[in-house]
Amino acid sequence: IRVVRSFEVTRQWCCWLEKDGQRAREQLACAEAERAALEVKLKHARNQVEVEMKKRHRAEAELEKQERRLQLVLELLMQEPWGSGEQGSVLSTLAGWRLGTALAAGRRSSAVDESCQSLLSHSDISYDRTEDDVVRS
Repeated sequence: IRVVRSFEVTRQWCCWLEKDGQRAREQLACAEAERAALEVKLKHARNQVEVEMKKRHRAEAELEKQERRLQLVLELLMQEPWGSGEQGSVLSTLAGWRLGTALAAGRRSSAVDESCQSLLSHSDISYDRTEDDVVRS
């Protein structure tokens, strides 16, 4: 009778372990699916950040080009002989203001830490649709 009871206790223990193992496998499958979906979202976000960084760099290059043009025009105008001292002082003020703006913009740009480029590797970007994408569509 003790042997039969021991077998029954062992059988019940095995059944419980099987149920617990199945529950753990289901939780693992859910966690892996969620992780995969988050990885896809992260890849898309990295790609978007890279696109925005490229736009920013193009805009900054255009800004520098336009500021240089403006500076050249101001320099040209400053070289012109002006009949009125008021016009010259206005141009001097404008030139000083533009120089101050350019310096302030330079400080703003240099304060941005763009060392995250290595984090933005997009070589492994996948555009697979996830369950979340399918549900939202």
